[in-house]
Amino acid sequence: MELLTVTFASLFAGFVDAIVGGGGLILVPALFSVYPTATPATLFGTNKGGAIWGTAWATYQFSRKVDMRWAALLPAAGAALVGSFAGAWAVTLISANGLRKALPIVLLAVLVYTLLRKDLGRQHAPRFSGRAEAAVAGALGAVIGFYDGFFGPGTGSFFVFAFVRLLGYDFLNASASAKLLNTATNASAIALFAFKGHVWWHIAAAMAVANVAGSLLGTRLALKHGAGFVRGVFILVVSALIAKTGWDALKL
Repeated sequence: MELLTVTFASLFAGFVDAIVGGGGLILVPALFSVYPTATPATLFGTNKGGAIWGTAWATYQFSRKVDMRWAALLPAAGAALVGSFAGAWAVTLISANGLRKALPIVLLAVLVYTLLRKDLGRQHAPRFSGRAEAAVAGALGAVIGFYDGFFGPGTGSFFVFAFVRLLGYDFLNASASAKLLNTATNASAIALFAFKGHVWWHIAAAMAVANVAGSLLGTRLALKHGAGFVRGVFILVVSALIAKTGWDALKL
């Protein structure tokens, strides 16, 4: 029954994650609820071990239908991987409590800006090209990748918003691009957790199958309904993140 519960949660998480990110908002609490005596590192590692497959599959599915700007995205994915490693190392040295308290405010600013700019992310009009685009995308990958390794909640949403706001992508292309970078940061985290022995591979394997199934459905819906649909889901996910992280901050 425990495995069935987390597998279903992984299915739903894969669905949400494929559209706009934020699957961890569903899967991590489910793991903590089902396995309350497990160490947090093991649950985080198991979450990554299952979720990376849905994210990678979504990247592949998007790449078949969306014009991915590989010249900028591949260096950005490399930067995100390195940034995630650096963030994971940094969290062993300093506390993330200050960031935990500030996160709801940052997410609220993202939500308000998105709601006020009703045309934001509806048209795909990249602002940069060539080396300039690669440099900006790489900087985003490094900074948000560091955040993912250091703390994590809302990483996918931050990637999407950054690609929309700073690079001029529409929400569909931003979501597709975010999946590639999220796959890189997840791979970095898995390497660290696996090295420390903090992944339950038998549970992660079942979650991975369900996560890919959810990802397949989410990707198809995003591709079918386009940027406007992804924008709507983005608003819902960020709102849920504000509620969750705000509650967590109040408990500190």
